Amino acid sequence: MLKDPKGPHISEAYRYYTEPFSTPVDPEQVERQWRAGRFQPGPWHKTLNLGLRHERVWIRLVVRNTDSERLRFVWSLFNFADSLTLYMQRQGETSFTRLGAASSWVPAEDRLFPARSLSLPFTLAAHETAVLYLRADVHTGGIYLPTYIETTEHFLAWEMGFPFERHWVWLLGFYLSSALFNLVLYAFLRDRIHLWYVGYVGCVTLFLMMEDGLEAMLLPAGLYRLVWSVGQYNFIVLAGAAGICIMQLFLRLHSGWPRLNRAGNWLAAGAVVFVLGYAGLFPWAVRHSLPLVQILNNARELLLLGIFGYCWAALIAVLLTQRRRQMAAFYLVTYFFFFTGYAFFWLNHVGATSFNPIYPNPMAWGLFVELLLLSALLTGRFRHTLRQNAQLRIRQLNLRNAQSARLIAALEKEREQLAREMHDALGPNLTALHFAWQGPAVREALATSPAADAAGRQAEQLLRALRDDVRTFSHALLPAKAGEDMLSKSVQALADLFNLHGNLAVRTYYDPGIDQLPVPLQQAVYRIIAELLNNAVRHSAATEIMVQVLRHASTLEVLVEDNGRGFTTNTPAAGIGLRGVQARAEYLRGRLHLDSSEHGTSVVAQIPL
Repeated sequence: MLKDPKGPHISEAYRYYTEPFSTPVDPEQVERQWRAGRFQPGPWHKTLNLGLRHERVWIRLVVRNTDSERLRFVWSLFNFADSLTLYMQRQGETSFTRLGAASSWVPAEDRLFPARSLSLPFTLAAHETAVLYLRADVHTGGIYLPTYIETTEHFLAWEMGFPFERHWVWLLGFYLSSALFNLVLYAFLRDRIHLWYVGYVGCVTLFLMMEDGLEAMLLPAGLYRLVWSVGQYNFIVLAGAAGICIMQLFLRLHSGWPRLNRAGNWLAAGAVVFVLGYAGLFPWAVRHSLPLVQILNNARELLLLGIFGYCWAALIAVLLTQRRRQMAAFYLVTYFFFFTGYAFFWLNHVGATSFNPIYPNPMAWGLFVELLLLSALLTGRFRHTLRQNAQLRIRQLNLRNAQSARLIAALEKEREQLAREMHDALGPNLTALHFAWQGPAVREALATSPAADAAGRQAEQLLRALRDDVRTFSHALLPAKAGEDMLSKSVQALADLFNLHGNLAVRTYYDPGIDQLPVPLQQAVYRIIAELLNNAVRHSAATEIMVQVLRHASTLEVLVEDNGRGFTTNTPAAGIGLRGVQARAEYLRGRLHLDSSEHGTSVVAQIPL
């Protein structure tokens, strides 16, 4: 009895009949089966749930418009169907008329009656009675057909309020925000577990949307056809594969249970390969090999059971050992909620029950609770990883500092050895050669001609200069020892050596406390000053050089100024010497500032303390 508003559910009145897909479509033949008593009432209230069957379904219903006006009705099927067709036989007619057909492969906007469900309209005059047949072809592996008839007005009003009444608006918002949150965590950590989490949420969300037809309203036509070419139940397979990867990374199975980890990798990879094969074979099999369709669907069910079985086995294996037992217990709580929701759905899917205790369905709420708890666990993992990374950076920094200290010590040892060789070996030899050159025999030989005497005097001057240079360089390479006012004494001794030339004045200034700086820092500063002084003496033709070492609150400032002729960055003076100073400053995380003109050069090195 159809009326406005809607009355009792049609499941109290309809009868159904199934036949092989290979049987020719003929409502008249089906009507004869009705008269032969081969129809039966639906096994569940409000939903015709026949479970894992691969047959065409006919639903027969005798309807009467109890209203006093002509009304337009829609018979809607709220689940996926490859094909849905409505036939009617009015009073006085002897055959059935095909009123229309629809397919879930077509997006909502292109259907006969645009809606998220497959809805077929028909009209009845006041108090008119008719016989209706609804034919459904479903090849997805489970005959679960929630269906209802109501007036067009009430149907449209229900469709508009459906996302709000069934809580889909904020549930989808939570799923999306959870996925975005993990993308943010991945951007910080580069931890793959967050990418698997996003894939897991995306696959399960698509599955739930396809279960209630939301994807027909929300997705563009191309994307809609793409997700259905993969298949609704295959998204649960993909979600299971992503869930395996999440569990493996969370429990660190690769380090404690390598065989179990490898088995999970093979199972997850096999799930992805199966989905790809299913998506490629299913359309062809529907047209040419219906037994292959059944094989594919049954293989999918077995694969799902294998995935859930593996997850339980892995969790129990970790719980039975001492290592990471607490982590497994936490993860088990999150997994339990989703598994419970999915168990309700799977029992309905196979036709064992038709129980839906909560809207939109237990699986959607199970996913909600699971994601809520899993996000908390991953946030804790994020904080733990941050602490680990910080500790790792500290260890790496300490290791680098230790290696640098050993390298600097080795360099200082080599410099000290080189300085002693120059001072103790090359220096005395040059002194002896200088004395020999001043001996009577050489003087008598050179006195034989004015040219030889001039050459002898020039050679003597070169020997004296070379001896002084060796002495200066050996002292520059060998600063004072630690514990003896190292930096100030070393720089002052170097300045005194340069002052011996007579035509150059090197002045120095040091802030108090520079000799209490760490020894490696004092050595590096000394090398910078020595190189800058050497550059100024060799290239600037300066008469005055000022060296200052200033200690500020957070930086150490080294200033070397001269009144020489200056240079540009393209001159030799800006070559290897200054590059070495620049490298030392950068190694100490400092900065080097250079200012040069025709009136002199100023170089400032700022080194953080």
